[in-house]
Amino acid sequence: MTVITAADPVLAAPRSRVERRRPAWLSIPLRFLLPTLIIAVWWIGSATGAVSEQVLAGPPRVWTAFTELLDSGQLVDFALASFVRAALGVAIGVTAGLVLGLLAGLSGLGEELVDSTMQIVRAVPFLALVPLFIAWFGIDELYKVLLIAVATVAPMYAYTYLGVRNVDRKMVEAARGFGLRGPRLVLEVILPSALPGILMALRVCLSISITGLIAAEQVGTREGVGYLVTLAQEYNRTDYMVLCVVLYALLGLVFDGLVRIIEKFAMPWRKQVAIR
Repeated sequence: MTVITAADPVLAAPRSRVERRRPAWLSIPLRFLLPTLIIAVWWIGSATGAVSEQVLAGPPRVWTAFTELLDSGQLVDFALASFVRAALGVAIGVTAGLVLGLLAGLSGLGEELVDSTMQIVRAVPFLALVPLFIAWFGIDELYKVLLIAVATVAPMYAYTYLGVRNVDRKMVEAARGFGLRGPRLVLEVILPSALPGILMALRVCLSISITGLIAAEQVGTREGVGYLVTLAQEYNRTDYMVLCVVLYALLGLVFDGLVRIIEKFAMPWRKQVAIR
């Protein structure tokens, strides 16, 4: 029988596995710290004359442009039109990319049928398709939505394909041992395992959709942030130009917030990995 003496090292108590969250009063200001510093430098530069108002309008002028458009009702209409176009295009592109990625990832025959075509789509810059899409679909809403869809389908396909192929085979075999087959195996084992890659693809697709939206709204548009950019260029209104950049940035934040909400409920274990 082993006797523990005072000279023996004392075992350290195990670390608590309880997540330590930074308090909200500190976390929220940290998120806005860098944007606030950028705005402060921008404001100081325009106020002191270091940055010409003809080159970059200062925050007061941009705020005035914002209030003008808000009072006229155009700001809400333009922002809503751009959001609807982007949402529809992303929905079509993400759905198609997800289905094709699952098909190629789960089946050798599916990969042979789909992968080469998707690699071609991925290699061709979607901006090069603008003239063709205008010739095929005109300059109405269909052209804009389809351009955004084409821009987002390739990233979703690639991430979904890699996510499915990287699923642990032992986990799949174990699930089969418990009787899971066919659609249940895909929905209950493969998709949850590939979910981190799929959600990362969604984040990338939403970012790319902003670029597609900018390109789509430059032609044949009477509503949308892109139309506002065109007007600002024609009249050399740098305040409107900066406001459009801010609106696109806010649209990107909205999309990112939606993905974060999905991640919070779909993958609650991810937050435990972060070092607080």
